[in-house]
Amino acid sequence: MLATTPKPPYYAVIFTSIRTSYDKEYIETAKKMEHLASLQEGYLGHESAREEVGITVSYWKDLESIKHWKSQSDHLLAQQKGRDKWYAAFKTRICLVERDYGFEREEQT
Repeated sequence: MLATTPKPPYYAVIFTSIRTSYDKEYIETAKKMEHLASLQEGYLGHESAREEVGITVSYWKDLESIKHWKSQSDHLLAQQKGRDKWYAAFKTRICLVERDYGFEREEQT
């Protein structure tokens, strides 16, 4: 499912990662982070895919909302576990979305 976002401008945080083979607690923590992010002021939605490279894009109202999410206590713990155990490499990019457009096929009967 694609995130429903408001009319721009808004922000996107693009988190790309390559995982290690260590899986303990990863899925549970990822689900918890998705839930906690959704409760944060300024959160607009997210989209995620995982193959050889994992990509999660979260959408935010403003930079202040992103800053608060980055420093949320449970998120800080997850970030540390990611560096210590789950990720061989990762990159975070923060972007201003100035334009968006899309297409959604209507169900045919």
